[in-house]
Amino acid sequence: MNIACKAKSGDGTLIAYRRTGGGPPLILVSGTLGTAESETRLAELLAPRFEVFVYDRRGRGASGDTRPYEVRREIEDLASLIGEAGGSASVYGASAGAILVLEAAAAGLPITQFALYEPPYPTDTSVLPGRKAFTERLTDLLAQGRRDGAVELFLAMVGTPHDLIAGMRRSALWPGLRAIAHTLAYDNALVGLEPVPLDRLATIGTRGMVVDGGASTRALRAAAKAVASALPRGRHRTLTGQTHEVAPHVLAPVLTDFFTA
Repeated sequence: MNIACKAKSGDGTLIAYRRTGGGPPLILVSGTLGTAESETRLAELLAPRFEVFVYDRRGRGASGDTRPYEVRREIEDLASLIGEAGGSASVYGASAGAILVLEAAAAGLPITQFALYEPPYPTDTSVLPGRKAFTERLTDLLAQGRRDGAVELFLAMVGTPHDLIAGMRRSALWPGLRAIAHTLAYDNALVGLEPVPLDRLATIGTRGMVVDGGASTRALRAAAKAVASALPRGRHRTLTGQTHEVAPHVLAPVLTDFFTA
C-alpha cells in the first residue's frame, strides 16, 4: 500500500509524503534536486522490512514553501514526519539530505538511528573560496529568475561534463529540475562554507552509519570518513564501485542490515 498524505510543519507549511510497507518506521531524506519520487525505488526495496516514508522537502513537488528559507524550518519539517511516523523513527539521508539528518540529530529530534550517504561537507579549505564564488553566482542567477542557469551552474560545480549537461537540458528530466532550482540555495545553506563541524557532530549520541562509494571523488570519501569518525557512535562503510549516484539495489541491503541490527 502506498498512501499519500500531508503533514503540517512548525510554521504551518504542508509537507507532502507517502508511506509504504510495514514494520518499524524509516524516513528517507532526498538530496539536492531530489524529491519523494527520487527515493521511490529505494523505498520499494526497503518496504518488505520497514514502513517507509518518502517526502518532498519544502519547496519541492507537492510540498509548500515559506520564505525566507531557514535550516531550522527543514528540521521542523522532518520533526513533523517523525510525528506522523509515531513519535520516533530511523532516518536515512542522501548527500545534502544527509547533512539535514545530522542537523536534526544535533537538534535533538527523536531519531532512533540514522544512515547517511556521502554528506558533501568540504574537507579541504582550499576549495572554500570556490564555494563562496559559487554561492554568490547562484544567488545572482536565482535573483534574476535564471533557473536554467542555476541548475547548470550546480551541475558544473559537482563535475558533470558539459556535454552531459547539454543532453540533460534536452531531456524530459529538465523541466522537473528547473521547477525546483530555487531549492539549490536551500541546500547550499545546509552545506555551508565551513569544513566538517567536528565539535557539533561530537554531541550526537545517536547510532549512525556513514556510507560512501568506492568510485566517488576523494573529497566525498574524505568527508564521509571524517563524519563517521566524529560521531561518538558512528561507523563507516564503503560500497565498492559506487559513485555519488548510488544504486538503490546495492544500498538497500546495507541499510536493511544496519537498521535491523
